[in-house]
Amino acid sequence: MDYFTWKEDGLTKDCASLEAMAYRFEESAKLMRRMAKEGFVLNKTENEQFITHKNSDIFKEWGFINEEPPYRQLTLIPDKGITLANDLESDISN
Repeated sequence: MDYFTWKEDGLTKDCASLEAMAYRFEESAKLMRRMAKEGFVLNKTENEQFITHKNSDIFKEWGFINEEPPYRQLTLIPDKGITLANDLESDISN
């Protein structure tokens, strides 16, 4: 029997038939088109692809996890006058 090896294993690894694989690709294509209409963009580097959105609220609404380095994700917390770890512990216990 003639054959060839299917090497894509991220999207279709658990599919049991060609029909199941086709359905998975079709559903993925629908999702990608919807994301494009909502303003998501594919950005490529030499080694990786990133899906981004300029509006972080929309990104969060879709339930995506931000993979930016932690220092890029930090949100400033208003200073409540806490300057020492002891002050923090007393605030927590109150």
